Amino acid sequence: MVKIAVTYENGAVFQHFGRTEFFKIYETENGAVLRSEVIGTDGNGHGALAGFLKSRGVDVLLCGGMGGGAKAALAQAGIQVFGGVHGSTDQAVDDYLAGCLHSDPNVSCGHHGHGEGHACGDHGCGGHGGESCHS
Repeated sequence: MVKIAVTYENGAVFQHFGRTEFFKIYETENGAVLRSEVIGTDGNGHGALAGFLKSRGVDVLLCGGMGGGAKAALAQAGIQVFGGVHGSTDQAVDDYLAGCLHSDPNVSCGHHGHGEGHACGDHGCGGHGGESCHS
């Protein structure tokens, strides 16, 4: 079984990993989704999220943008990261399972003037990786 977490907001991939309030966790086996649930982060943010995901047995993370510290913490936790993903969380997982979700390993979201209400995808932090099979 492989557990996949996706940063989640209203059915879509949330674009700022460190500020995500919810993850949709998918339990998969043999390329099929067995079950999924949306879970809150209990107020955890940024660096604490790697431990939060590891404690829930997550193997893979699909997300928009993230900073270097989060990337390092997730790598240390043994969680494979696919960044630059956007659109529907369900479609992203289906594409991942089909082997056609493309990640941008250089996607990042540094804190360069992020204002209130800012979404990282607005200025390219989310990159153009994570393109769907159906784009």
